Formats: sequence, structure tokens, C-alpha cells
Amino acid sequence: MSAFLFNLILKPPSMNGVAAAAAGAQPLIQYNIDWIFPKLRKPSRLWHIASTGVIGLVGFFSKIVIVWLNKARVHNIEVLENLLENRPKGTPLLTVSNHHSCFDDPGMWGLLRLRLLKLRNVCNHNVIRWSMAAHDICFTNKYHSLFFMYGKCIPVVRGAGVYQPAIDLCIEKLKLGHWVHVFPEGKVNMTKEDLRFKWGVGRIIYETPVLPIIVPIWHIGMETVLPNEPPYYLRLGKKLTYNFGKPIDLNSVMERLRASPVSEEEARKIITDKIQEEMMVLKEETERLHFDYIKSS
Repeated sequence: MSAFLFNLILKPPSMNGVAAAAAGAQPLIQYNIDWIFPKLRKPSRLWHIASTGVIGLVGFFSKIVIVWLNKARVHNIEVLENLLENRPKGTPLLTVSNHHSCFDDPGMWGLLRLRLLKLRNVCNHNVIRWSMAAHDICFTNKYHSLFFMYGKCIPVVRGAGVYQPAIDLCIEKLKLGHWVHVFPEGKVNMTKEDLRFKWGVGRIIYETPVLPIIVPIWHIGMETVLPNEPPYYLRLGKKLTYNFGKPIDLNSVMERLRASPVSEEEARKIITDKIQEEMMVLKEETERLHFDYIKSS
């Protein structure tokens, strides 16, 4: 199992979906993922058992790599941990972060305290996230699909727009009060440029009846643990900085949108722009923290 996990993690990002989107064509779906969504929508008892094993394995593996074999400096993680344990029942939680490495998720969740990774908690929607994962990387055959499905990953087709099953399912999970994680850049940002955030995050927030608690996360150094260029293997002893921001307050934005109705497209843009604005502030703060960390050594 560990070898299987290792091979999956080290698989380099595919550019098929990105290239198709850039060319204006429909993204190529080589493996039929339609059967996955009903199973994620209504998980069976067997799914919960298998998910317990997969999430437990991946969680502890991530903790070993990030916390014990590398040098992570973490700021304000209690913001997220308190919400995972104490937020009101039925209150949706949405986390958003930058995406610099294929190991960002699950790597960053290895930072959570061990009590949050207990087997009795790993399939509890208040503790472990749902996350979208690229269909052309993680869902390329039945066995890969089962593994990532049990890891609470939802196959997203890059280039297919905001109206697709993955976004629909994220909204459904938030309606149930679950935790959903989103990479609003929409891909591994290998160049670390300031990409325009994808409007999918705007649609998720806009169409969730109860406004989610939105926690921004910025991290630096993950691409040094698992580089985006060959050779693809996990590195040790790297300095990493993680910064968990205060929840983003969108109440005034949502009230304004309700008071002066706009098109759905404009609403998605306004919400996404606000998320990006807050994330850029967190980015600057995290860069200063990381600079101080490197300088102090």
C-alpha cells in the first residue's frame, strides 16, 4: 500500500486538460469518471471502512514527511483546528490555499494534531476535508480512482468550466455542513506567478445557502519537498512555512449582492476577486514570515 501511495504522489502533473482549455477545445476524458459521483454523493458502509484506512494511512504518512522529516514552521493553525472541533453543527467550512506542489494536499493536513487523525475521526465530515483532484492525474483507471475516492477526492475536469459535477458536489457537501478544500488557482502553479483565481470558488460560495466559514492558507516551500521537475522523489530537511489566516468575512459582500442583484457570472467574479484580494494579503505576510525563518538559521 505504501508503495502504491508513493507512486501516486510522485506522478507529475498532466497538461492535457490545460492545453485543451487553452486551445478552446473540450478537455479530453480518457477514463469514464461518471460512476464515481454517485458513490461520493451517498457513501456506503464499505466506502466508510475503506476511507478510514486510506485517510489514516495518508494522514500519518504526511505527518512523517512534513513534520518529522522536514522543518515546518506553522502559524495560526489553531484557527483551523478550533473550527474542525468546535464550529456549530451544520456550519460549512471552506479552506482555500495556493498550489505549488502535487504534495500540497495531503501534505498540509499532516500538520493537524494527532488527535484529529484518530481512526474514529478520519471519516467524520467535521474533521477531514473533501477536495477536488484533477481527473487526468488521479482518476486515470479504476484502482487509482478507488484510492482517491476513498481519500475524499472529487474528480474535477480542468477546462470544463464552473458548471460540472465536481463543483456541484462541492456545493452539496457544504450544504451538509462538511469541510471542502479548494485550490482556486486551478492547477499546480509551477512559476508562482499571480494567476487569476478560477470562478469555481465563487460559484461554490454563491450557491451554498449558508455562507461557509472561509479560512485562507498560504504556504511556501512545498515544491522543494516534492519538485515539479524530475527527478520526482520526496526531499528531506527542507524549510517550510505555513500560515493560516483569519476567516474571510464575506457577509457585507453577500448582503450587497442580495440587495442589488447581479448576474450569476458577475456575482461569481465579485466573490472570487474578494477571495483573491485576501489571499494576496496573506501571501505577503507569509513571505515575510518565511524570509525571517530563513534568515534566522
